[in-house]
Amino acid sequence: MNTLVHTFAALACTLFCTFSVTMAQQASGKYLGRWALHFEEGMGWLEVRQEKGYLDADLLWRWGSVTPVADVYVIDGKLTVTRTFTAKFEDAHGKPRHQTITSILQLNGSQNHLVGTMTEPKNEGDGATVFYVHANRIADLPPTPDLSNVKFGSPIDLLANGLQDWQLMEKGAINGWKMENGVLVNDPVQKEGTPHIQYGNIRTNAVFEDFNLKLEVNVPEGSNSGVYLKGLYEVQVVDSYGKDLDSHHMGALYSRIVPSEAAEKKAGTWQTMDITLLDRHLTVMLNGKKIIDNQAVWGITGGAITSDESKPGPLYLQGDHGKVSYKNIVLKPILN
Repeated sequence: MNTLVHTFAALACTLFCTFSVTMAQQASGKYLGRWALHFEEGMGWLEVRQEKGYLDADLLWRWGSVTPVADVYVIDGKLTVTRTFTAKFEDAHGKPRHQTITSILQLNGSQNHLVGTMTEPKNEGDGATVFYVHANRIADLPPTPDLSNVKFGSPIDLLANGLQDWQLMEKGAINGWKMENGVLVNDPVQKEGTPHIQYGNIRTNAVFEDFNLKLEVNVPEGSNSGVYLKGLYEVQVVDSYGKDLDSHHMGALYSRIVPSEAAEKKAGTWQTMDITLLDRHLTVMLNGKKIIDNQAVWGITGGAITSDESKPGPLYLQGDHGKVSYKNIVLKPILN
């Protein structure tokens, strides 16, 4: 009799556990995929995926890099995502403080829309900032395009009219951009001993779909800028000569695609970029060497002006990081 009871108990436990796992997988399965996040300030990106026996995710939190999350799980039908990072201050023992951002999201009316909050603790430990967020599921990536059959429209010289075809992006920021003998120069001077001056980025008045972009850029030693395609994807411009390959170095798609080789020149010299964006695939040639070859772009990068990758957008140049010069910026639209 005891053997029979134990058998039924074990069977019931197995069935219950199987049912629980199945229900959990069904709940979490609704959140699998890539999501374009929109906050009141800044944009973001989230990918939730099913690994062997557990959920995992990567998160872009408004600015900076795409990073792995600390935890991701579904409870009471809601998706909870936490990201832990090192704060910019130390504790009483001189050790770096760690903070955790917590996101709680849930489906809203369809399988393709999320709403929720992201809570970021304040540095002083008194309360937290709550960001309200909504998200749309990102459409599947198109097949890798055949670049050999691409047709281009007429070239557009984006500096032909000086700065008339550009505008400062941030309200209240200082404009450090100017034209000097056909060269677009950004010189964000900071005065020692005075408050930090916030300089602005600039963008084209016009917006573009897919295109080829050629330009020349000169980055002084230790300086930093960036070329944002459609206002979405940053191709990194930085003094990284002599450093190991990294997704944050010259010609990389910032925090997403590592160049196949280091092709940058020494700081203070003119360098060429030849960039093609088509169907969310990116090709980058730096100084005549192909360092990104028609690779998939899985989502926006930090600093994007929108999280919607389906619409045309401007070219924008980062101007709040350091001195940089650009010339011969020519864009050729890709004809559909």
